[in-house]
Formats: sequence, C-alpha cells, structure tokens
Amino acid sequence: MVIGHHFIENRLHPLLGEENSGLGNESQMPHLAALVCLSAFDLALYDAFGKLHEVGAFECLDRKWLGENDLSKFLEPAERFRGRYPSDYLVEPEMIQPVWHLVGGLDPISESALSGDEPDDGYPVLLRDWIRRDGLNCLKIKLRGNDLEWDYERLLAIGKISLEEKVENLTTDFNCMVTDPAYVNEILDRLKIEEPEIYERIVYVEQPFPYDLEANQIDVHSVSERKPLFMDESAHDWRFVRLGRELGWTSVALKTCKTLTGALLSLCWAKEHGMTLMVQDLTNPRLAQIPHVLLAAYAGTICGVESNAMQFYPEASADFLEIHPGLYRRRDGVLDLSTLSGSGFGYAGVESL
Repeated sequence: MVIGHHFIENRLHPLLGEENSGLGNESQMPHLAALVCLSAFDLALYDAFGKLHEVGAFECLDRKWLGENDLSKFLEPAERFRGRYPSDYLVEPEMIQPVWHLVGGLDPISESALSGDEPDDGYPVLLRDWIRRDGLNCLKIKLRGNDLEWDYERLLAIGKISLEEKVENLTTDFNCMVTDPAYVNEILDRLKIEEPEIYERIVYVEQPFPYDLEANQIDVHSVSERKPLFMDESAHDWRFVRLGRELGWTSVALKTCKTLTGALLSLCWAKEHGMTLMVQDLTNPRLAQIPHVLLAAYAGTICGVESNAMQFYPEASADFLEIHPGLYRRRDGVLDLSTLSGSGFGYAGVESL
C-alpha cells in the first residue's frame, strides 16, 4: 500500500503532467488509462506481500503490518485519520455475495427485439433467460442519459420484467451523459408516481453526470435526496470523493482496475464520512475476478458485487471453473467465494493456468 501510494503520488501524477490528482490534459495519457495499466502491478504487490508473510492480502492492512504508516499519511484531514488503518474500515468478509447482471442498452429484452443474428453458443440472449438460468436478483440497467423518453421506457420495460421474474434489486446507470439533475429527477419522480413497485426496487443511481467533477461541479443534492447516488469513474482518488460529497454525492463505487491502493483509500475516506459503498466491474475475467470480489467481501457494500465477465466472454475463464466454480458461474443470484484459500489473494493454484 505504501509503495502503491508513493508511485501514484510521486511518479504517476508527474508522468501525466499533473500537479495533483486531477484528470490531466488532452496532451497526456488519460489518468484512468494510466491507473488501469498500473493496477495489475499494484495488485501483484499486495498478493506477493501476503504470500511472503503467509497472510491474506486484506489482512495486511492494520497496525501490525503498516506500523507508523497510518491513514494520516495518506488522507486528509490528517488529524481525523491519525491512529487509524484500513482494517478499521473493513468488515468480516461475507463469502456469499449477491451478484449484479448488466443489462446493456442494446441487449434484447423481448423476442421482438431479436434480429436473427444472435450467437448460438449455449448462453442466454434474452434477459428473462439470463434471470432464470443464473437465478438473478440484481439488474444494472444501462441508459442513454440524453434521451429522457427512451430511458424512461427502457427502465419501465425492464422494471416490469423484474416484477414478473421476482427480481428485487435494480440500479440505473446513465453513462455519465446527464448534465442537469432535473433529467434524473423527472425519471425517478414519474416512476414513483406511475410504477411505485419498480421505483422501490431501485437500490441506487450510478454516475449520471460527467466523471470530471472539477470541470463539472454540478450540485446533485436533489438526486441523492431521492436515491443513493454513487460515484463511479469519479471515485479513483479520495480527493474526488471529497469533492463529490460536497456536491451531494452520497456513495462510492470502487473498482480494483483503478488500483487496489486507490480503492482502499477512497473506501476509508468514504466510510469515515458516512458514505456507502459498491464494488463495480470493468469485466474482470480469470485472475482479475478474485481481488475484485474479495474487495466487495471486505468492503461491506450496499448490495453484493457486479460481475459481468460471465456475460461478455465466459469462455475466457472456463479453465478456472474446476477450482473456483462459484466465482466464475453465477448461481441462485450469488457468487460463492468459499474456495479461496491461502495467502495473498488466495488464488489456490489458478495463477498457473
């Protein structure tokens, strides 16, 4: 964690031509792209440290292992975090996690939407078939964010399927395209009046507004008064979480693909300030799936974890199924982490595959 933080602050930011943790300018490598590249090395260090000391990667985050490097060395205000460590903000891991399915904007949700060119590969195509096969209870609905009527009708159609299939949890993802909170508010208010059962199933709203918070400082309190409002792309640095909270965001979506170090620091800052958490996906297959789901287990999320590699390229992780069947196949609406064991991230042999 100390190495990861030092690299991000003292090597990565200068490399991007930044004076702080901002997103950089167009002449430099995009900040998020740099973090994605760095994340593999960052994760490998946590795993290696755990294996070296024969302890789990998420069990190396307390005073015993960090010593004088408490959170006051990483976060502000330093006084508030003095004597506190990441372990103070983690929970006893729950090894059975509710799993979210991504419903893309182009995904067919009825037979009338089929073109006839769908792949015949043994995997579901229609949303109902995914729900029934995997026992899904959580659906993340991708919307356009710039076509209010389309978004409302899409949300309504999937919401009705959720009622019929007894899916209890929904969330909306407006793809960072919204610029006026009134857009989201109108959809939520209309839904609450016309379809209250669907409205009640919406657990949270994800990142409707542009991810560059510094350039788009939109007051979003009116949205978060209706539903928990989660930062996603904006949450790769705790400083943006701080800015988001000032603007009215109530919650943070974490991703290991933006470095575990950054996710842990955002987690600690957010929890200290009463914000809730989710762990979102960037389609994590194979080894990437394991630290991803472990972060959700230790973070204590509002509801499970998103995991969509099973939708987009399930065969990429087919050889992992024999060792960790519950991590690479969604059943009864959950992921089962119980096969993870040993030091580091508990890969249990899959790193050799």
